[in-house]
Amino acid sequence: MKIKSQRDFVAGLAFVVVGLAFAWGATSYTFGSSARPGPGYFPFGLGIILAILGAIILFEALTIETEDGEPIGKIAWRPLLVILGAVGVYGFALPRLGIVLTIPVLIGISNFAAGKFHALEVAILSVVLALGSYLVFITGLGLVIPVWPSFVG
Repeated sequence: MKIKSQRDFVAGLAFVVVGLAFAWGATSYTFGSSARPGPGYFPFGLGIILAILGAIILFEALTIETEDGEPIGKIAWRPLLVILGAVGVYGFALPRLGIVLTIPVLIGISNFAAGKFHALEVAILSVVLALGSYLVFITGLGLVIPVWPSFVG
């Protein structure tokens, strides 16, 4: 069997692997029923849907001819590592700094993935996302997320 689209093949394979991993991980939680779903119900279903979507993409990568085989290009390691690092810093800093300070830190670090730093864009995006996150997650959904740093009180 010949791979006719390398990009679609790798993407479909990644979807299948991640979907099955989430579905398998969700089996350790209780499922409940359709009327009263448990904590494992939604992630299991989402994982299966993602795996099915990946299987469809894999099938297309093996059957639909592309002009040049859509080869996979060079991996952009810097943006990948910067974004992963920014998410890690966000997870570490949120309980300590609160949402108001952690979101600008996340956006500031993530901005370095592009190779240039745009201070005005970072400032505007930080204000909009911090305010939006506060309104959606704390005011709207009532989640218990620290708003300000723990040392402020």
